[in-house]
Amino acid sequence: MLLKTNNLKFINNLKLASVLLTCLFAANILTAQEIIDDKPKEVNSTQVRDTTSNAFKATKVDGVAAVVGDYIILESDIPKEREQIKAAGGNVEGVTDCELMGSKLESKLYAHHAIQDSIQVSDAEIRQQVDYQIQQFLQYFNGSMEKLLAYYRKDDEESFRDEMFEINKSNQLASKMQAKIVEEVEITPEEVREYFNKIPVDKRPVFGTELKVAQIVAEPKVSEEEEQRIINRLNEFRRDVLENGASFRSKVVLYGEDPGLKQSGYIYTLDRKKPRMVKEFRQAAFALQEGEVSEPFKTDFGYHIVYCQKIRGQQYDVSHVLLKPKVSEEAIKEAKERLEKVRQRIVDGDITFAEAAKEASDEKETKNDGGQLINPETQDYNFELTRMDTGLYAQIQNLKDGEVSLVLKDEDNRGNVKFKILMVTDRIDEHTADYARDFLKIKELALKEKQLRAIEKWQSEKIMDTYIKISGKYRDCDFTSNWLKK
Repeated sequence: MLLKTNNLKFINNLKLASVLLTCLFAANILTAQEIIDDKPKEVNSTQVRDTTSNAFKATKVDGVAAVVGDYIILESDIPKEREQIKAAGGNVEGVTDCELMGSKLESKLYAHHAIQDSIQVSDAEIRQQVDYQIQQFLQYFNGSMEKLLAYYRKDDEESFRDEMFEINKSNQLASKMQAKIVEEVEITPEEVREYFNKIPVDKRPVFGTELKVAQIVAEPKVSEEEEQRIINRLNEFRRDVLENGASFRSKVVLYGEDPGLKQSGYIYTLDRKKPRMVKEFRQAAFALQEGEVSEPFKTDFGYHIVYCQKIRGQQYDVSHVLLKPKVSEEAIKEAKERLEKVRQRIVDGDITFAEAAKEASDEKETKNDGGQLINPETQDYNFELTRMDTGLYAQIQNLKDGEVSLVLKDEDNRGNVKFKILMVTDRIDEHTADYARDFLKIKELALKEKQLRAIEKWQSEKIMDTYIKISGKYRDCDFTSNWLKK
């Protein structure tokens, strides 16, 4: 009988995976991702000159620790992975080499069967990911590619990129294979009830203090004159490209305000079958032919013009210039004063917080719901105090239930200034799981356990159907899964 308790088995089973995923790429950057064509040799060796005898001798460089389908794992991969996790700040205390090996065997099993099942990954997206990762790495080496290559013991940038490409591709294949295994796993209310009832009362999970939080937002308004200035500027760029042959890329580099575009090499790859970017952006991009530049259009991020560089079937390689209208100091002052008046009306009892949100909030996602914030992790209104976003916690930690905060200045992830007032609308103290009150959380636990069973079943079957060979000391490991096929 599988049960979730205070020491949840599911969490325990995934403890190692959480440690590894914390530093997934850093840990794998030196890991061999070689695909083999023929039956593997036991060791890799190279010829080195013996200067005393003027002859060549075969010297063992690295051994093959395991083979899973078309993938090999070298003996050096495990200590390298451990050191890389530690160097990246991960904690591997108490994690054995056998556990690290088990994790790698599992990853390779997923990747191998993803290929067998014809699961596709986008090479273009992987290259963009590699570009982004290299840019992140270079920040730690003051932009020096030479230092970066030396640190990872690579001879040149091309080989480094090739290895990163294979690592990312293998990881994506494994991730998609896992998603495919559980994509059709669903759970009924009756299964949730049976799951909960099987947990002994004294072993039921304890949920921490939870809050419901509402907010009212006032955003400074951009003037019509400023919006028209931005549109005119983008039209100038467009004419210069289409009529004078100016470089669109130069416009992006010199004037564009999308910070993510540089990290992707100034190209975004859009796929008609895989929605990416906001709706307005996709519509403008997919309406273009190669070499065309869109008219200026607006999204929540600002104003854009899009250039279509290449069309490959359903995939479009595009670039864009994003300009953000500037908000005046007068508009900022007006927004703050407007919200202060709203707050005073609530404090005076002239209007409820929920009514004020519907009437005055500029945040369309919450205004019609009384300003109630939705927890992005649980998709309900409850925020567990110990897991709450630190920024939000700092703003509400001293509020009493029903108390309205002072007007707070905030800045969203796009750099836009706004003002808000907050209220804690409900508080649930730490408590043992209650079926009615905590149904959504219990359902999530029950679903995860059912998914875990599906993964365990799939893994057990595929281990028996897949060529797997484990060598050396790892044959003595007491693996959780039947990798040794005993």
